[in-house]
Amino acid sequence: MNQTPSSFATLCAAFQSFAKQSPDAVIIRTTGGGQEITWREWDRRVRRLAAGLAALGVSRGDTVGLMVANRPEFHLADAAALHLGATPFSIYNTSAPEQIGYLFANAANKVVFCDERFLTRIQEVRGGVEHIVCVDEVSDVDGVMTLADLEAKGDPDFDFEAAWQAVEPDDLATIIYTSGTTGPPKGVELTHANVIAETDAVRVLFEANPGDRVLSYLPSAHIADRVTGQYFAILFGIQVTCVADLTKLGEALNDCRPHSFFAVPRVWQKLKAAIDVGLAAEKSPAKRRIAEWAIQTGIRAARAELAGEISPVLGMQRKVADKLVLSKLRHLLGLEQAKAPSSGASAIAPELLEFFWGLGIPIYEVWGMSETGGATTANAPGQTKIGTVGKALQGMEIKLAEDGELLTRGAALMRGYRNAPEKTAEAIDADGWLHTGDIAQIDSGGYVTIVDRKKELIINASGKNMSPSNIENAIKAATSLVGQVVAIGDNRSYVAAIAVLDPDAADAFAKQHGFGGASPAELVAHPEIRAAVLAGVKEGNERLARVEQVKRIRLLPSSWEPGGDELTPTMKLRRKPIAEKYAHEIDSLFAESPGEDVLQP
Repeated sequence: MNQTPSSFATLCAAFQSFAKQSPDAVIIRTTGGGQEITWREWDRRVRRLAAGLAALGVSRGDTVGLMVANRPEFHLADAAALHLGATPFSIYNTSAPEQIGYLFANAANKVVFCDERFLTRIQEVRGGVEHIVCVDEVSDVDGVMTLADLEAKGDPDFDFEAAWQAVEPDDLATIIYTSGTTGPPKGVELTHANVIAETDAVRVLFEANPGDRVLSYLPSAHIADRVTGQYFAILFGIQVTCVADLTKLGEALNDCRPHSFFAVPRVWQKLKAAIDVGLAAEKSPAKRRIAEWAIQTGIRAARAELAGEISPVLGMQRKVADKLVLSKLRHLLGLEQAKAPSSGASAIAPELLEFFWGLGIPIYEVWGMSETGGATTANAPGQTKIGTVGKALQGMEIKLAEDGELLTRGAALMRGYRNAPEKTAEAIDADGWLHTGDIAQIDSGGYVTIVDRKKELIINASGKNMSPSNIENAIKAATSLVGQVVAIGDNRSYVAAIAVLDPDAADAFAKQHGFGGASPAELVAHPEIRAAVLAGVKEGNERLARVEQVKRIRLLPSSWEPGGDELTPTMKLRRKPIAEKYAHEIDSLFAESPGEDVLQP
């Protein structure tokens, strides 16, 4: 099948084309194959659910809410809404009732699909929602129907063909609510044409082909999962494995062995930490030395190859390293078949990229926004410059404003923010350029380097501008013990930081050093943990300019979870709430005589 996304006018047309051409191909599954849905079954269920939704009064232009985990039922409901010309939108599973209520008011949906575990929250803020459809088999719950109930409501004479064929490219395909580090989320409206332009642009990067495999594990409310987990299936025929439990990601990678794999930097950090922990636990000194030699050889070879100057000797050494160790590590991670794994959503440390390139897993850093339909710039095979986010994708233009802000426009750019014309006008100027809020640089080859968010730059007491994410990434790249770190230095005479431990890495470290089972407070106070973190900070500081180096750091005995006070659901730092919540701890970093809790590299 040689069709590309741009061959289709709408997602519905692409769906129906694949359903006819590959009816017996499994398109949606769960880890281990517990559930497997073919194109024929997906189409059959979509037709019945669409008829049921139509019986509830849902039609073209309406909205349908989804608070559903990464499971096959999400794909059923989402596609059913699309075929009516309705607009499905997802809600982060960590959302509080107040946040859910805000989305319902903004989207004005009368129907919402949800997992049983989210029912209480949905019912608490029901608002204008008239129908709740639970994707689990609940019974005797007032005002709640199941998928089977909804399918049974449909008129058998409902004209499904007429409904989907009436959908047009400019109809909305989804609303992506920005997770937002400050203020309420904005509803990014993306049309079928936007989505098709985006997927067509990334087609070459991902080398996507029918029958390829991809994991759906990020929240479906995140633009990355919506594109790779749903639209890749519909537009490319890529088989999706749903991962409802993020703690099972390692197991899912080994089960699925994806061809396409997108991850946020935190996931790549966790995968590297797993390798570090495994090496540290290796009881044979000889095997450990061989593994360390192989990894370092791979990194040196990757650096040389990217610079276009790998020597025959180094090339031969890499082949030996690959046979002995690297190929086994790729298989262990489940990424040996990944064709173009990528990283995005926030900055990733170049050292982390080099580590994976050294393993033979070339991660291509991309940059984009919900407002741009996903990836806007990307590194790609044969066109990679580590430390940059690559070049503009097909159909997208980029340029810099006078103050260095990155501007972009193109076919994938959102229609606007839902019910917020003023905010849309603030974001998109009269010439169609989206003002991204990111400060960037563009080199002579067209490669883009993101400096930092326009409003998040640190300006110290001497007036020096610094990127907090650059500082934070240097520390995280140097030690897997640090899960999250926040650089602080605005209007200060030096940079300091607060940090939390990575629970898995800290637990493994504690067991290896004879104090397993320690509480979070005991871990951050333990001399060996503190010494290891300090060593990492010192190593990270060596990669930074003197003015950027972290002079003091404090470990907090807590864990920061996506969707909590400190992190957005997409794992971006909520800097202002962090500054307010940990004001006392931050002040202690700048005290004239710091206490024992403050570490000084």
